[in-house]
Amino acid sequence: MAVDRDHVLRSAAALLTRKSTATMDEVARAAGISRATLHRQFTGRDALVRALEALGIEECEAALDATRLDEGTAQEALRRLVRELERVAGLLAFLYTENQLFEGEGQNEGWARLDARMAALFRRGQEGGEFRIDLSPAWLTEALYGLMASGAWAVTEGRVAAKDFHYMIVELLLGGALRRE
Repeated sequence: MAVDRDHVLRSAAALLTRKSTATMDEVARAAGISRATLHRQFTGRDALVRALEALGIEECEAALDATRLDEGTAQEALRRLVRELERVAGLLAFLYTENQLFEGEGQNEGWARLDARMAALFRRGQEGGEFRIDLSPAWLTEALYGLMASGAWAVTEGRVAAKDFHYMIVELLLGGALRRE
C-alpha cells in the first residue's frame, strides 16, 4: 500500500500543533500508519520536522501570493495576509518553537524569502506614512510571527475564540505599528 506523504505530513502537523511533544508513535497513529511505515517516510523526528518546515514555508508562500501584497493600502494588505495565514498559524506556532530550524548554517532559505516579502509590506507602509518608522520592518515581521504563534496557541488551548484570531492579531499589531500624528 502506498503511503500518501502529504496526508502523513498534514496529520503530523495537526497533531504537533496541538501537542508539540508528541512521540513518533503518536504521529504514526494520527496518520493511521504504523511506526515502521512512518520511519520509512521520515528517519526520525528531525526529518519529520524538516519536512513540516518545508510544508509550512510552502503554505506561507502560497498565502503571500494569494494576499496580493501590492494592492491597496499596506494596512489592507496586512489584514488580508493575516486572514490568509490564519489556516497555517498552528503549524507556524509549532515551527516557531523548533530551535534547530533557526540555528547554524542549515537554515532553510525559505524563511529569508518569507521575511523579505513581509518586511517589504511593512516598508511600503512606512514609506506611505501608514506605519511607524521607528520600528524596523524586520522587527514588525518578527512581531507578526510572534502574534500569529501566540494567537494560534491561545485558540488551540481554548483561551480565545477562533473567530477572534484575525481581529486580535491585526488590531494589536496595527495599534502598535500605526504612526501617530
